[in-house]
Amino acid sequence: MKPWLLLGLLLLHQALQNAIGQPAKNKRPKEPGDNRIKPANKRVKPKIPKLKERDSTDSSPKVHSIMTQVMDKGRFQKPAATLSLSAGQSLELRCKGSNIEWSYPSYHANFKGSRLSIKQHDRYGQLILGNSTAADTGEYSCWLRQCNGYICKKDESRTGSTYIFFADKGELFVPSPSYFEVVYLNPDKPAIIPCRVTNPSAKVTLHQEFPAEEIKADGTNIIYDVKRGFVYQHPRADHKGVVYCRAESWGAPQISIKYQLLYVEVPSGPPSTTIEASSNTADGGDDISVLCTVLGEPDVEYERPVIIQDTWRLIDRGIGHTTRISESVIAVEDFETIDAGNYICIAQNLQGQTTVATHVELI
Repeated sequence: MKPWLLLGLLLLHQALQNAIGQPAKNKRPKEPGDNRIKPANKRVKPKIPKLKERDSTDSSPKVHSIMTQVMDKGRFQKPAATLSLSAGQSLELRCKGSNIEWSYPSYHANFKGSRLSIKQHDRYGQLILGNSTAADTGEYSCWLRQCNGYICKKDESRTGSTYIFFADKGELFVPSPSYFEVVYLNPDKPAIIPCRVTNPSAKVTLHQEFPAEEIKADGTNIIYDVKRGFVYQHPRADHKGVVYCRAESWGAPQISIKYQLLYVEVPSGPPSTTIEASSNTADGGDDISVLCTVLGEPDVEYERPVIIQDTWRLIDRGIGHTTRISESVIAVEDFETIDAGNYICIAQNLQGQTTVATHVELI
């Protein structure tokens, strides 16, 4: 063998021994337990810390609908916010609870008949309406009545309601008990022209009688609500006059009754209030009365629990304005020592309140 070839083999052998026997650089010595098999590329799901529940700022109770509608073949369903039925159909509603109160269109309160019946069963209240008509269109609602002794109140968390249209081709508008209605326009609250329809898909427009033209509902100042009618959001003096509604469905237009719009002036400050007794002196056993008169539409309070009779009327204030004048009379029968003293009337509106008093003595 040639010497240079032998020398090359020896150098290669030495290099292989060094590569096999020499530990890798920067490799630490094995520790106990290093021979365990470790999973490669394992995805660790991050732990999300549980957030502490915040105290809810809304303390109002959760409302549960207790109303169901009885369908054919004994089926039940939760009624939608609005229902559309045909005139002549029957209706049965039930509300869960042992003491249920009902509210329904005023037509049934004014014209009581046998078509509407309400019964209270052990576990639910029942409302049945037979041979329905267009006049039955409106809101039907129920609520649980909670009583503690003689004191009862409405349970706001146990209620149910639905607005039902009873469509009738011959009656596009919900019938009114009169042919003419007065609507008061107060500048500090919306006014409603109550031309409600029996078919929610009917096209409804508002018109004034003179000059004869359509009053556009712009969706801001005047809006149309299918459940209430046309709403004047901010009534003005120039809105007064005679108006009516026109509805069209099934190709046949119909006209509503007419509405007289009267603008009512509202005081710019606290209500003007006066008080006067029929007599400021009284003998034992006499009957006296105290009259409190207020301009505007105030809430009136009295300091004594006595018989109160409230009346009101409109008075002309000129330039087409009217103002409501309210009169409240308290009557004291068989006057005695305990009845002597000050009689106070407090009237208040959005601008403030006025307090007036008068003194009655026992002779």
